[in-house]
Amino acid sequence: MPTPLHDRPISNRIKALQALSRQHAANYCSSSATLARERYLAQHPTRLLVLKCMDGRIHIPHATRTPLGIITPFRNLGGIFNLGWPYLGELITEAVAEGIRAGHGSLLMITYHFSRGERLRGCSGFGCDAGAALAHARQIRAQAEQLFGQDHQHVYPLVCGFETDTDALILHGEGDDTLDIGNIDAADGDSLGARVAALCPDMPADIRRDLLPLMEGNLAHASSLRGVARHLDIEHREWVICVGRGFDFLHLPNTALIVGPYGPDLAEPIGTAADIIDANMAAGRIPEDGFMLLASTPFQAVGVDRARAELKSHFLADFATKVIHQRHPWLAERMHRHTAVVHWPTRRLDLIDTRSGGSR
Repeated sequence: MPTPLHDRPISNRIKALQALSRQHAANYCSSSATLARERYLAQHPTRLLVLKCMDGRIHIPHATRTPLGIITPFRNLGGIFNLGWPYLGELITEAVAEGIRAGHGSLLMITYHFSRGERLRGCSGFGCDAGAALAHARQIRAQAEQLFGQDHQHVYPLVCGFETDTDALILHGEGDDTLDIGNIDAADGDSLGARVAALCPDMPADIRRDLLPLMEGNLAHASSLRGVARHLDIEHREWVICVGRGFDFLHLPNTALIVGPYGPDLAEPIGTAADIIDANMAAGRIPEDGFMLLASTPFQAVGVDRARAELKSHFLADFATKVIHQRHPWLAERMHRHTAVVHWPTRRLDLIDTRSGGSR
């Protein structure tokens, strides 16, 4: 039986992650995947924006059987966001504006996650309190209404739960009304359109049309898992701290802690991530030979855009290194720092600097 990834030497773990990144880019750029994206977008042009936790189990394209590159993800520790954060607000409003200029609306899926089978498999960012996570998602929805309008005609903010034991989505309407994919039989897929219309009567017809493939895909996915024995790992074994954006390839449970560059205070979430890594080493859940810090920034084109991405990644790596040195000097000496940029059109991760042994 092969040694689990989290128990391997740090150099082996890092090589495995780099290989995963290369494979992700190869899959994304394949002829079949490229044609699938183009065909899907021609049929379903609504912009799909998803706010979600960094937890590797929350893989919305996989759980909805949606081609890679259709959904624009925003990932952060605990799925904690605030649309008032300047950079986050800029990214989301620009994504919406891009759709509007092409004549299309946007669906903003605001997700939280939990486990029905074991509370401790829930979101650690909210102390595994599903109610608190849902309340936060509803706060973001209210912010989206303030930002884009309460009529929901151009941007529809939809609160969605993700039940990690079954990979089932739970759509929230007004009040306590929900549509739980986990409670629907696969044979009842034809009723999803009517169910979504009843749950969200103010959702524009074009946005509802483009939401349905996600629901149908999730129903097929969740149904395929029913009765299948799954290893539901609840023990934290994270050994990677990711700072920045462009980590689409990282959907391995209990592997990475992703800090998005969205909020005005990056030191606190980076420090929290370092706390978790330190605790994992102290408890013997991961080897003491090292952990990985990966800073990444996406870019669209060579030239100034890439140069700016490189500067930003260097800044994020330097900033995170300083925080970790101040908070956990012992841990910092075991840091393997990788600075990268991601060519977004191909999802290719390019390393621009590597350091180890706590060097700054």
